Amino acid sequence: MAFRIGKSVMLYFGKDLEPQFIFAGLSFLLIIGPLLRWYVRAMTRANFKLLYSYLLEALPFALIFVLSFFVNKSWFDESSKESIALFASIILFIYFHLAFYIFWSGRAVYKVNKRLDKLIRTKSQSALLRWLQMLLAGFVLIWISYVFNLIEDTVPYIVGPIVYSVVIYFLSYKAFKLKVTYLNGDVFDVDDKANLFQQIHKIVMEEKVYLESDVSLASISKRVNSSTQNTSGAINQNAKQNFNDYINYHRIQDAKKLLTDTNAMKYTIASIAFDTGFSSLSSFNQAFKKFEGMTPSQFRNGKAP
Repeated sequence: MAFRIGKSVMLYFGKDLEPQFIFAGLSFLLIIGPLLRWYVRAMTRANFKLLYSYLLEALPFALIFVLSFFVNKSWFDESSKESIALFASIILFIYFHLAFYIFWSGRAVYKVNKRLDKLIRTKSQSALLRWLQMLLAGFVLIWISYVFNLIEDTVPYIVGPIVYSVVIYFLSYKAFKLKVTYLNGDVFDVDDKANLFQQIHKIVMEEKVYLESDVSLASISKRVNSSTQNTSGAINQNAKQNFNDYINYHRIQDAKKLLTDTNAMKYTIASIAFDTGFSSLSSFNQAFKKFEGMTPSQFRNGKAP
């Protein structure tokens, strides 16, 4: 951004600026777009790593930047239709290139924001999303100011650098105010698991799926649209239990109510075991003793182990 605005300032206040500087300055718009996208990905994804394949997006910048050193003043001959067409084509490509990356980055932020709409957000997540939205709004404002300048001088050229500078100073101020300099995409990773667990727990408790004898990690994962690995990790991290213990724990809580219910005294322990989702009496006894330290019979009779 500094190189880009530097070109604009030199062009406005300097006289007979060499075309090499003009094209070199314009070329920096071709790297600002990819840098913006990489930054947004880094701030919305945990453990982000810049892959070598991403660097391919910097090729347009590298190409125009290198070619800028071979530009000479004859290219700007206003009587040459070819020169005018070439220059106009490059300008349009550069500005549409940046617009595409602003849109691409905005779409990524929108997806994260939409995904968290129905979930509890942390303060860090809210601050980071607000910052990214302001950042993108600033880029849109900068883009508009420069594009309007191209349309028959609708906006004086100096307005572009001024808007650019004001936006950058404002964004810098907001970045420190929101403390986003201390945040990264990890804030979404930790809380993604917490939010995923909320979805899992809601299904398990409200629909009492733990009473189903065939409930499995795969079936729960499918219902929350997550992988079995992520579902298992969310339960381990938030419930401090593995999937089987998590399900069995809730089964035991229901079994305890039945074992102490006077209206249910006529039911055998085996029937209670099957009613609460266990596939066998032995697995019920084993799970009950694990969580309560006594057998179901001892619990029903009020006897300590």
